[in-house]
Amino acid sequence: MSASLARRVAAEAVGSAALVAVVVGSGIQATELSRDVGVQLLANSLATVFGLGVLITLLGPVSGAHFNPVVTLAVWFSGRRGGDGPTGRDVAAYVPAQVAGAVTGALLADAMFGRPLVHLSTHDRSAGHLWLGEVVATAGLVLLVLGLPRVGRAALAPVAVASYIGAAYWFTSSTSFANPAVTAGRAFTDSFAGIAPASVGGFVAAQLVGGALGLALVAGVFGREKAAVRPEPSPVREALEATTPTLP
Repeated sequence: MSASLARRVAAEAVGSAALVAVVVGSGIQATELSRDVGVQLLANSLATVFGLGVLITLLGPVSGAHFNPVVTLAVWFSGRRGGDGPTGRDVAAYVPAQVAGAVTGALLADAMFGRPLVHLSTHDRSAGHLWLGEVVATAGLVLLVLGLPRVGRAALAPVAVASYIGAAYWFTSSTSFANPAVTAGRAFTDSFAGIAPASVGGFVAAQLVGGALGLALVAGVFGREKAAVRPEPSPVREALEATTPTLP
């Protein structure tokens, strides 16, 4: 990535804020327009699919469009041997930006709908089956994000990732948060998309387990990436290469 670290961190913060604003705002709008929980979830998931796809398309070329600490850690871990992933310094900068952006996005959504700011959620989500849903959702996300480049389909990330998250809204019991930053942000809104602060720890732990499982699945399905082998500097070879004529 050619963008400076400051620009990449800004992209992660803005993307995380916009993503949570979409999730929370569409949830508020849905509950104001319908009393049917199924319709509310449908509206919420569709808005998230479209919003996430747009954000990945726009900001992916700048920062990779992680918007998710688990994705950032997974990409760093998988690319650390080849030297083609984010560095430890990148990770240390990305994660706080993602969390801060997510909290900002939740506050922004509440402000847009005239709701009280910093109104912590009362929506309890502490249950084993919900944690299992988060493990499954996050593992699938990591498998998808790391698997697409392995099969030469990285360009499909905006559509594929957004579609997966939209589907996971419906096939997981937790409605697929799959993101520690988004989870933290959603604790700051007492709305349809909120999560009680006491439930955040269990969700984040499940997401980290899901991230580790996703990495194992990538290794099992696609194999481990080999570290890039760079030849040792050789004055003789360099001299030969310098004197070798270049064919037109």
